[in-house]
Amino acid sequence: MVRVRVDRVWKRFLLRRDRADSVGGLLRRMVPGRSRPRPEPFWALRDISFEVPEGESLGIIGSNGSGKSTLLKILTRTMQPTRGTIFTRGKISALIELGAGFHPDFTGRENVILSASILGVRRREVERRMNDIIDFAEIGPFIDTPVKYYSSGMQARLGFSVAIHVQPDILIVDEVLAVGDEAFQRKCLDRILDMKRRGVTILLVSHDLGAIQRITDRAVWIDRGAMRASGPPDRVIGAYQTSLTAAGSCALPMG
Repeated sequence: MVRVRVDRVWKRFLLRRDRADSVGGLLRRMVPGRSRPRPEPFWALRDISFEVPEGESLGIIGSNGSGKSTLLKILTRTMQPTRGTIFTRGKISALIELGAGFHPDFTGRENVILSASILGVRRREVERRMNDIIDFAEIGPFIDTPVKYYSSGMQARLGFSVAIHVQPDILIVDEVLAVGDEAFQRKCLDRILDMKRRGVTILLVSHDLGAIQRITDRAVWIDRGAMRASGPPDRVIGAYQTSLTAAGSCALPMG
């Protein structure tokens, strides 16, 4: 059974080049009758297609700005594609942006209830799992403190703990795990592997190529919005690393 299908997805943004970077620029923009430049189209994704069956894990790699996070936002329905279609089957739990969905003035406990309810989990069920969520996040003494006083690592730990304890069919995780310490990162990777063994479909975006090799069954490499390679993680990572090496060689000064 297919859990995730991405079919010829494109995403376009319109970039405006007439931002005023000085008082003089601002005054020029205010001149009556002055024409403003048209927005320039920027294609963040271009013709992306893949499928992820139930129980399979997919790694998504690429340099910063390649379109990986845009793709995940489309998969979680927080953004719509310009062209193409997506299909998902089952409950999705996603950790894409640090603290996304957290209200800074709510306590950690209140944000757990809020985040889980957004994912469709009833309050009674959340309260039953609350101790497990708190224990995994390792923030017990601070759970009733407003989240605005949390460090970035504390927010990441709590967000990840909620994501894995709502029993999703599909787990989507972005690079945000990198903010945790090494011990917590290992703990998260071990839990992801356990979820994989239990048949959860996983999409993992990471610059940690070792984690991609350890966790995923397949990988895709996205470069400047286009899919450059798809297949076994070792082969896709090898192609990606070769490209990085070639780009670095081209940037070396000539002696």
